[in-house]
Amino acid sequence: MLKRTTVAAFAKRKREGEKIVMITAYDAPGAAAAADAGIDILLVGDSLAPTVLGYRNTLPVTMEQMLHHAAAVRRGAPGSFVVFDLPFMSYQESLEKALHNGGRALKEADCDAVKLEGGAEMAPLVDALVGAGIPVMAHVGLLPQRVQTMGGYRIQGRTPDAAERILADAKALEAAGAFSVVLECVPAELGKTVTEALSIPTIGIGSGDGCSGQVQVMNDVLGLFENTPKHAKRYAEVGRIIREALGNYAAEVRGGVFPDDEHSF
Repeated sequence: MLKRTTVAAFAKRKREGEKIVMITAYDAPGAAAAADAGIDILLVGDSLAPTVLGYRNTLPVTMEQMLHHAAAVRRGAPGSFVVFDLPFMSYQESLEKALHNGGRALKEADCDAVKLEGGAEMAPLVDALVGAGIPVMAHVGLLPQRVQTMGGYRIQGRTPDAAERILADAKALEAAGAFSVVLECVPAELGKTVTEALSIPTIGIGSGDGCSGQVQVMNDVLGLFENTPKHAKRYAEVGRIIREALGNYAAEVRGGVFPDDEHSF
């Protein structure tokens, strides 16, 4: 059996000042590539709703769809630490439903942990999940699953009161047993403050370099889409390469160039 990283290792990484790298993965080839690149954590993000399934936001993706993709990620990266993003309304409805779905992520998709969104109000749920043996990565700041009530994708924690709430939320989630906290789209100074206040690592996305690590959406990093969020850097133009390759294929088929003798039996 492959020996996988444990949640305790990430706390050690923070203590030693070693940055943690996380990226989303949605299928076996992407997971294998990320593992080969040395990525520390693969997040089967509910972002697969817009990035893979074509939905407007993350809300429509179902537990079954998440399990399907998470199992593919595990097959592609059998030795990686994989986090399962609990989708909208898979844990908010009741403690029993949260425990059931958290357990499914570990049992059916062989993931190592789950991630859920929310602040101090989620602390009892985090405590119950961890108590049942389900490691939890928390998520504060911008919460995509609450985009309808937040009024859109807005930077969080800009006022002193808002910053204090985010800090208090992170502390409450740590106290409840979360092994790490995602900080999404908060000012860099607040990201640094929260990171220094916690003993568990923070994973930033649009929250500055003071966090213990960073997470990005694979599609943004690879340049698969025309538009890229401010917090993401395009490390390649894979979308353009794909369109050019498919255009060349179509042209050669229509022109009678492909298949040639080399590609025929």
